[in-house]
Amino acid sequence: MAATFAYKVRDSSGKVVTGSMEGASQGAVVKTLREKGLIPLKIEETKTGANLQMEIKIPGLTDRVKPREVAVFSRQFATMVNSGLSLIRTLTILEQQTENAKLTEVVGEVRADVEKGLSLSVALEKHPKVFGTLYVAMVKAGEVGGVLDETLIRLAEMMESAAALRSKVKSAMAYPAVVMGLVVVIVFAMLMFVVPMFENMYADLGGDLPLTTKLLIGISEKLQTYWYMALAGTIGLVVAIKRWKKTDSGLLAWDTLMLKLPVFGKLTQKTAISRFSRTLGVLSRTGVPILQAIDIVGDTAGNKVVTVALDDVSASVKAGESLSVPLKNHDVFPPMVVQMMAVGEETGALDTMLGKVADFYDREIDSTVEALTSLIEPLLIIVMGVTVGGILIALYLPMFNIASLIQ
Repeated sequence: MAATFAYKVRDSSGKVVTGSMEGASQGAVVKTLREKGLIPLKIEETKTGANLQMEIKIPGLTDRVKPREVAVFSRQFATMVNSGLSLIRTLTILEQQTENAKLTEVVGEVRADVEKGLSLSVALEKHPKVFGTLYVAMVKAGEVGGVLDETLIRLAEMMESAAALRSKVKSAMAYPAVVMGLVVVIVFAMLMFVVPMFENMYADLGGDLPLTTKLLIGISEKLQTYWYMALAGTIGLVVAIKRWKKTDSGLLAWDTLMLKLPVFGKLTQKTAISRFSRTLGVLSRTGVPILQAIDIVGDTAGNKVVTVALDDVSASVKAGESLSVPLKNHDVFPPMVVQMMAVGEETGALDTMLGKVADFYDREIDSTVEALTSLIEPLLIIVMGVTVGGILIALYLPMFNIASLIQ
């Protein structure tokens, strides 16, 4: 069934035009508009009559440009620039072929700014939600050095590596999170619905119940009476932790705790070191000034402990000292990383050494994820078995002494 879509497009002269069109889907409308030589900027379904519905926008997901999409954009950009196409023509082509509506709009604005005489880096800097500080700094260095195509390829490779790294870490974290969530739901359901059935039965029988059964029934009664307080307390705790993490001291304490976790601490540390090494190595290779590179790495490190360490490094470099010496005072950096950075500084091959460190820790992350997957699965099964089995044993324990309970 065809629907009506309101659109905003840019014509061949660069003028923005609005209107409406019927189509089977948003994609079909985009295709039709492009066949007419128009560049879609925004396509929205018009909600009228029987199909009028409340449009729900999820914060953080609406009009979002994913890092992987920026990586693909960068690789295509590099290929066309390397082929000899002018910057404006390249941006025009990218604007026409980009599928993400938000990215299409951003690229169109970047192209318009470049046509007005602004540099590419300055035009990109106007869109920090899509092109971050790291991206803009590298593009600026590529422009100054006349190696924009090589810089864009490095950016694409780095962003693809970062996306793969995030995927590995999420795969290691997702399974235990889901299982533990399932355990919580099962325990809650048993305490709310199963335990009361046994409580009524034992009340009719009379007699003295075992301590574990009494404790379980007591928890169940409290939860049934004050479940809303437990729910509100849980939500309040989550909100409080999120607000606390937004403060510098809270974030530092949280990241320090994450590094000290018995199972996931090493994975968190290796991920932080890999991200630090690869980002600083690429920035050094691109020609970004070292102090600016350190500041950028600190802002994009993703771990406050690493950021604090880089503040010391920045102060050391400003005082004319080396990069590696201050890192010895921070436990998050193993001696191997410090020594390899020291050798890289002495030989003038810091970017190469940092690349090797990043590659090494990427392999370590792969091994750690595989080990965690094989280790956590049986551990979680044991946790689930002990939790649910313990509740069942506490419930059925009086059954073994049923005769003495009957009065």
